[in-house]
Amino acid sequence: MALPDVPGSSVPVTALDPERPVPEGYVLLDVREQDEWDAGHAPGAVHIPMGDLPDRIDDLPEGELLVVCRTGGRSGRSVAWLNQAGFDAYNVDGGMSAWAKTGLPLSSETGTEPTII
Repeated sequence: MALPDVPGSSVPVTALDPERPVPEGYVLLDVREQDEWDAGHAPGAVHIPMGDLPDRIDDLPEGELLVVCRTGGRSGRSVAWLNQAGFDAYNVDGGMSAWAKTGLPLSSETGTEPTII
């Protein structure tokens, strides 16, 4: 699997390894709202809603960031902001909708089958 070298680039979910979708040295950052996260998210992802990023920038773990939302719009805006703030961030193209359709792993906080809303 080869990820882009240029921060701000898009990463198609098809470029991610189904056995280990988040490569070593990367962090998956989910910028969706709480109800979306609760319904279904990638295991091991860090959850910080897009609107909370400026206030929670110190909560971001070290590593390059793969940023995801539902379809790619919010994550694209978040990637632009994060790169301006000095992070190396990449947009997961198609978001969690594409993640789920590709069959990558999901978990849920609701106790029910994970779903992407």
